[in-house]
Amino acid sequence: MNESVYDHSLRVSFDSYRIAKRLGLNYEACAIGGLLHDFYDKPWQSNVSNNKFFQKHGFVHAAQARMNAKKTFPHLMNPLIEDIIMKHMFPLNIIPPKYLESWLVTLVDKVDSIDFLFHPKIFYSLVLKRKKSRK
Repeated sequence: MNESVYDHSLRVSFDSYRIAKRLGLNYEACAIGGLLHDFYDKPWQSNVSNNKFFQKHGFVHAAQARMNAKKTFPHLMNPLIEDIIMKHMFPLNIIPPKYLESWLVTLVDKVDSIDFLFHPKIFYSLVLKRKKSRK
């Protein structure tokens, strides 16, 4: 299983949309925010720069995604969608989400990412394979 950022964003968008619709939240904003939450241009897997700790991908990509989304889709942006994109990395981004929809996309992103990491093939390549190479 090799999930691209595109596939991940689609999954977060769809899952957030379904849950928000059931909860009576703004499901359109959740779908858009879910699609654009990782709208950055530098894949973190290939980022081997020696940036300072708080300049590493996990801390800065939400701001990059929001900036890219505002440039590319200005007609879709509003304070709710911008908050969804900016705050999806909470608690790495220390300011918590302002809206329930932002919390929802943040949690769905975490759950979908954990689900991806614990896929047997991914788990093997990240954990077990590394242990074997240390011997």
